Amino acid sequence: MKRTVVIIDGMGGGIGAQLISKIRELNNEELELIALGTNAVATERMIKAGAHRGASGENAVKVSVSLGDFILGPIGIVISNSLMGEISPVMADAILAAPGEKILLPLQQDHFRLVGMESLPFTKIIDKAMDLLKERLT
Repeated sequence: MKRTVVIIDGMGGGIGAQLISKIRELNNEELELIALGTNAVATERMIKAGAHRGASGENAVKVSVSLGDFILGPIGIVISNSLMGEISPVMADAILAAPGEKILLPLQQDHFRLVGMESLPFTKIIDKAMDLLKERLT
């Protein structure tokens, strides 16, 4: 059964590109990877990392996020006006309302803090996200 993973990122798309590269390492041919960028640069970088298809902007996120069985990205994708303002309230609401399971990376930003979380190097956070995705795929 084909499963769809939606990866959402903004700004330069670096986090999304790393997620996509790690998902591709799973060698799971049953996964379709959809890159949704808040801008064209982020989407392009995620497609170059191996996403099967992608789209950019508020309406693309609003319409396409519901395609995912899983939705991956930094926690800021569900917080209005995060990622330096690239996540609009419409985007955050659409992501939260989408039926797919959200796997969010707990990355700090200037305008909010996450407490009670252990501080890990970014590579370990990505590895933990991949472990959870692999577990949920079985």
